[in-house]
Amino acid sequence: MCCIKTSFLFLCSIYLFFFVCLCVCVCVYTRSTCIALGLPRLVICTYISLLFCFATKSDEGWLSSMFAHKVDARKDAHSNLLSKKETSNLYKIQFHNVKPECMEAYNKMSDEVQKELHRDASYPCEVIGSWNNWYGEQDQAVHLWRYSGGYPALTECLRKLNRNTAYLAFRKERSKMLISRRNQLLLEFSFWNEPAPRSGPNIYELRTYQLVPGTMIEWGNHWARAIKYRQENNEAVGGFFTQIGELYVVHHLWAYKDLQSREETRNAAWLKEGWDANVHYTMPLIQKMESRIMIPMEHSPLQ
Repeated sequence: MCCIKTSFLFLCSIYLFFFVCLCVCVCVYTRSTCIALGLPRLVICTYISLLFCFATKSDEGWLSSMFAHKVDARKDAHSNLLSKKETSNLYKIQFHNVKPECMEAYNKMSDEVQKELHRDASYPCEVIGSWNNWYGEQDQAVHLWRYSGGYPALTECLRKLNRNTAYLAFRKERSKMLISRRNQLLLEFSFWNEPAPRSGPNIYELRTYQLVPGTMIEWGNHWARAIKYRQENNEAVGGFFTQIGELYVVHHLWAYKDLQSREETRNAAWLKEGWDANVHYTMPLIQKMESRIMIPMEHSPLQ
């Protein structure tokens, strides 16, 4: 700690030394120029005073910029600024890496359990979609849940499931089929469609973006204007951002008839004025991105 303080003071003294030298040079040059032009001493003093005030007190002064940068405080959390307040829905996305030899049994068992949960209206949760990866990470299942009522609904649902002996038996059996699993809690962007059941057959693309921390508001502002360019073929299913799990992660879910339809739809967006600007301004916000092409499971409401 002592070394850090000493280094900081040393750097400050160097900055101060160069600043004083610069001021002396400016003063000498200004005085010589003013004397050569026959200007009075008062002009010299006034000019030097204004120079010093500009360098030290102005918010944009070059001396101030060496030591501090003014940052405007954000007035609210991005979860409040970007999410749909009128619905109060909370989403959970699950990624299950399944043993290859167990995928068929896993799908069948998941189908039965989810159907049973949907029959019981006392559970404030529902499966929005369930898929198997086609392209991307192999032998992976993805489930998207919605909790109507936010965090209280999630808590109530977990409490009921922990008392459900059939569900506990399912979890125990499922654990034998999995290599690993992870989940995230999500909120939906206010400007995206709310996911609704649709008939098939469709393929689904889950595009995942790891954003630079602190850029979620900027991302939302750009996509709020750009989403209109991706609505003509009803391909936009839902847009979400993480609250718990990996942070500053965005998921965009799209539906297409097939891979050829996907290519044509994406190419058509580039013909619309404004789409190129959205890509240009959002690319610097991305640290990493990933695309999954997914096939709906038999019981998925999104087909």
